[in-house]
Amino acid sequence: MLTISRYQEEFLEYLKSYPFKKEPKGLYAPMHYILHVGGKRLRPVLTLLTADIFGGDYKKAMNAALAVEVFHNFTLVHDDIMDDAPLRRGMPSVHEKWDLNTGILSGDIMLIMAYRLFEDYEPVLQAGLIRLFSKTAAEVCEGQQYDVDFEMRNDVTLPEYLRMIRYKTAVLVGTAMKMGALIAGAEEWETEAIYDFGLHLGTAFQLQDDYLDAFGDAETFGKRIGGDIVENKKTFLYLTALEKLDEEDALLLRNLYDLTPADTEEKINTVKDLFVASGATELIREEIRQHTEKAFESIASLTVTEEKKEVLLEFGKRLMNREV
Repeated sequence: MLTISRYQEEFLEYLKSYPFKKEPKGLYAPMHYILHVGGKRLRPVLTLLTADIFGGDYKKAMNAALAVEVFHNFTLVHDDIMDDAPLRRGMPSVHEKWDLNTGILSGDIMLIMAYRLFEDYEPVLQAGLIRLFSKTAAEVCEGQQYDVDFEMRNDVTLPEYLRMIRYKTAVLVGTAMKMGALIAGAEEWETEAIYDFGLHLGTAFQLQDDYLDAFGDAETFGKRIGGDIVENKKTFLYLTALEKLDEEDALLLRNLYDLTPADTEEKINTVKDLFVASGATELIREEIRQHTEKAFESIASLTVTEEKKEVLLEFGKRLMNREV
């Protein structure tokens, strides 16, 4: 077993040395760019780690790990176009650095490239990996569409929101881990258990991201506090507060989400006060705790050693503490 940082180093070396096509430059240069502008590479690391956990050769999982990373970055390229986002990881987004058409087409080739990375696996394993990958890719797109739809709706429910973050964020974490287990030859029930671990951990992570966006520390969180409030995003906190507040305060919250004031600080502070008063902050912490517990429970029966289970538990704790 390697350390998380060592898996990251090994994956980065593989990414840098992988012989991606380079011509025509207008198609492939944006792909090279987005794949090398940073990021923690947590999803591919999870593929390598899980292959190791189940006694496989993590190097055999490199192509699957790279497929996960290429696909993830493809979604970022297209998400940035949809959001008209000027920056990604502090650098110009692909469509800003080049243009809109280039962003669309380079994203398309990244999706194709992700599939091609499964070509060298033996047929039975390859079929299983592609089946899992295709299901996940569709779910991620569905999650993105739900997210877009929510911007135009005022009747979004909490179950709908939880489904959206599961599809948009959590399923790819679960899939990254299940791929590692499949490559290592784990039993089917164990591949499902490790998928559930990733799914619940990914959900807990996204919910914590929602919480920290409103109540975190800007320096450690790495983003502006209150960004979701300024953008009127219908998060767990917002939807729960609407359910729990009395009619007058619920109307105030709705009205605040219809405003885009020049000075956003007052809006942020008022909304945060409503989140606290409604009990939404306590409820989101409980939801995070439940998903974290479910993640840890899902690996309790795995046949791997206790030492390897501890590696997974420690990774989960470090992820939730933003230490990886």
